[in-house]
Amino acid sequence: MAVADLQCPNLAVEIAGVRFKNPVLTASGTFAYGLEFAHLMDLNAIGGIVVKGLSMKPIKGNPPPRIYETASGMLNAIGWQNIGAVEFVTKKLPGLRKYDTRIVVNIVGFDLNDYLEVTRFLNDCPGIAALELNISCPNVKKGGFHFNKNPHDAFEVTSRTKAASSRLPLWVKLSPNVTDIGEFARACEDAGADALSLVNTFVGMAIDVENKRPRLRYGTGGLSGPAIKPIALRMVWEAARVVRIPVIGVGGISNTGDALEYLIAGARAIQVGTANFYHPAASEQIARGLGEYCRSHGIGDINEIVGSLKI
Repeated sequence: MAVADLQCPNLAVEIAGVRFKNPVLTASGTFAYGLEFAHLMDLNAIGGIVVKGLSMKPIKGNPPPRIYETASGMLNAIGWQNIGAVEFVTKKLPGLRKYDTRIVVNIVGFDLNDYLEVTRFLNDCPGIAALELNISCPNVKKGGFHFNKNPHDAFEVTSRTKAASSRLPLWVKLSPNVTDIGEFARACEDAGADALSLVNTFVGMAIDVENKRPRLRYGTGGLSGPAIKPIALRMVWEAARVVRIPVIGVGGISNTGDALEYLIAGARAIQVGTANFYHPAASEQIARGLGEYCRSHGIGDINEIVGSLKI
C-alpha cells in the first residue's frame, strides 16, 4: 500500500449511486435543517445531513412537554413538527447547497397519499441527494410506524413511494419495534428501496411519580441515545446479513468507536442523532476520528472495514 494512501485514506462511500465524502451523516430530527448548526461546526466536514422530517404542508407537532432526559438517553414525542416542503425548498435548501455536503430529506406522512405528494414535489428539486422514507416514527396517531407493523404494509408504501421517486434514490428508515428486523428489511428491498436506515427510536415511557402522569404529554415517546446502541447495533448486523442494498446504522452513536462498531457490523454509513443535542460538533469529530483510525491502523480505504466482523 502506498505511503500516500496511509497519509490520506479514502473515506468516501457510495450509497445507491451517490458518493458521500465520508460515512458520517446527521440523523433526521436531531440536526434541524442543518443551517442551524453552521456556527457550531464545519458542515463541510461530514458526508451528509439528513434534515428534519418534511411533510408537504407544515405540521405543528405534539403539545409540550415532548422531550425528557433519561438515563443514558432521551425520550421524545415531537410529532413531526416541521415547516413544510415548500418553505424548506425556498428558504433552507438554497443555503444548504452552498456546502460541499450531501443533503438527504426525511419524508413523513399520515397516509400513503401524503408520502406520494411530498415525494413527487421533492423529486423535482435540485440539490437533494436522496429521500429517506420515514415509516417508523412512534410518536404520531396515524401514519409513520403504522406502516411498519406488517412487512406487507412496508412493502406497499415503499413500492408506491419508489415509483413516485423517479430521480432520487429512496432510503427506508425502519423501526426497531418489530419482532424480526430482517423480515422488514427484505420486504423493503424487494419493494425497490435503494438503501435502509436503521433504527428509529424505541417506544418508551417515563412517569412523574408525584403527579402520577407521564413525563411526556403524548404519553409514550421514542427512546434514543447511548442506551439503545447495543440493540440497534445488533439489528443493523442482522439486516446487513440478509439484504444486498446498503444499510445506514443509527442509534446511540456518540464517538468514533461507536461509528466503527456499526461499520464493522455491516453498515455502509452511520447517522449521529441524540449526541447532537449535547455535543453539536459530534459528527465532525467522528468524521475526523475515522480518518485518524485508518491512518493509525494502516487502512487506505474505509470500505475495507465495512462488514468485517469476525464470528
